[in-house]
Amino acid sequence: MTYISRGGSEFMTKKIKARLNTFNYYIPLLSELIIRDIKLKYRKSFLGYLWSILSPLMTMSIMLIVFSNIFRFDIEHYAVYLIIGQIVFNYISESSNIAMWSITSNAALLKKTYVPKYIFTFSKICSSFLNMIFTLGALLIVCLLSQIRINIYMLFIPVILLQIYIFSIGLGLFIAQATVFFRDIKYIYTAFLTAWMYATPIFYPIKSASIPVQVFIRYFNPLYSYITQFRLIVLEGVFPDYKLIIYGFVVASVSMLLGSICFIYNQDKFILYI
Repeated sequence: MTYISRGGSEFMTKKIKARLNTFNYYIPLLSELIIRDIKLKYRKSFLGYLWSILSPLMTMSIMLIVFSNIFRFDIEHYAVYLIIGQIVFNYISESSNIAMWSITSNAALLKKTYVPKYIFTFSKICSSFLNMIFTLGALLIVCLLSQIRINIYMLFIPVILLQIYIFSIGLGLFIAQATVFFRDIKYIYTAFLTAWMYATPIFYPIKSASIPVQVFIRYFNPLYSYITQFRLIVLEGVFPDYKLIIYGFVVASVSMLLGSICFIYNQDKFILYI
């Protein structure tokens, strides 16, 4: 039994090393795909990369006018509160939407030569992540206008971004492989994203919801953890509760694990459906 377990562990170790070596070999291709996606996004755009800052600012301004005047939420520095939730949700929405078609849109290439299929999904999620980094410039502008003080805990923001990134990889891999077999997912996912947006306290305080809804959001909506960690640091200048951080990493890891398993299990069947 000991021999079998050692043999199994050695086999898994070799398999993991082989996958890592393959990934390292295709890093230059991944980089080229990311650069291509970013260039295509802003191609023939007069302001170019400035739209990464201007777009969230304009959306935030419209939402700020609507929600601060109609619903009148009593939230200090509401503009900062709003744009933090908007940036996080927009990244999850954009990255998963473009990852959805990462396999089917590269069908011609996949039929001609061998390329690890996940590379195309990774490139979409990474290019979207870089776009989110650009949008942090909009957050910085709003923070300066709102006279938000810089604090030492802001050094933790990259860790929050890492949680969001890992979560989005898992979500992107899962939805990319599912779309290969079920093209109608695009309609279902659009409706799901709308429901997800309203179930996330982006423009409203969680305390305004009923107790059962609050419990649901806190424990079953992973975006609540990421957005709350972000807001605690920027708006309140305090370090997030360790439970929020652990929850964020656990959900991100589960998402990554499930997405990877589903993708790897089904990737050999892609050629029959694309």
